[in-house]
Amino acid sequence: MSASVRERFAAAAREERPDLAELCLLVGAEADPALDGAALDAAQIELDRLAGLLPHGLAEPMEWAAALHRVLGAGHGFHGTPADYQRLESSLLQQVLVRRRGLPILLSVVWIEVARRAGAHVYGVGLPGHFVVGLGDPDGSHVLVDPFDGGRALSAADTELIVAGATGAALTPAMLTPADPLDTVQRVLNNIRAWAAPRPELRPVQLWTLELTLLMPRHPAKLRYERARLLVDMGDFLGGAAEMDEYAEIIGAFDPETARAMRAEARSARARLN
Repeated sequence: MSASVRERFAAAAREERPDLAELCLLVGAEADPALDGAALDAAQIELDRLAGLLPHGLAEPMEWAAALHRVLGAGHGFHGTPADYQRLESSLLQQVLVRRRGLPILLSVVWIEVARRAGAHVYGVGLPGHFVVGLGDPDGSHVLVDPFDGGRALSAADTELIVAGATGAALTPAMLTPADPLDTVQRVLNNIRAWAAPRPELRPVQLWTLELTLLMPRHPAKLRYERARLLVDMGDFLGGAAEMDEYAEIIGAFDPETARAMRAEARSARARLN
């Protein structure tokens, strides 16, 4: 089952126009095989159903924002709380659609996919520390909404406060750039990996998030080294050492010092078998 999910994920990530909902649902199916098949289909049907509840004839960004708040936030109770950061389910779209709770980025995926199906101009915005949704033209008339807060429309001051709280810095125009689906999914996987990292018993979760990320057409090369270290920590000394040697080959031409350190670390990993 897992291999099939990964094959579908790799293929979906390489589509000319990657489908955000499909990719997020496949992340859920990798996390829990019970979320594949009928559960995955039910999630797509629920997104369609929610989109069908929006009124026809919406045009202005604030009209879309108000309608989405009425249907998703007030009507169906989609929102988040600080406790949701402690649950894996908060990062799995199938579960978010059932629980109506989740992290800001997954609730934003619900808003994006429901609005898109209903015909809105909608996009994600990956603010530092907090993902929100834009409605309208990012270079013209638009409004930002916060699905974690039930879809509340954000003023310019609200947005500046979010950024200041996360970084201590001022909001810049670059922070408001629309996030493409692959960047959004990679951020979802990063969140899951960060959630699992403090607990050794969740190393398998860290591993599959890395392996899905490495299936994407673009990803940080250093993740290969991170995977190698994780394999060693999980007791796969030979597998981890082989990954380190491969990574050393990649970086050797432009960073020979780091490559030498990688090869030395690979030798140390193999020595742990003795």
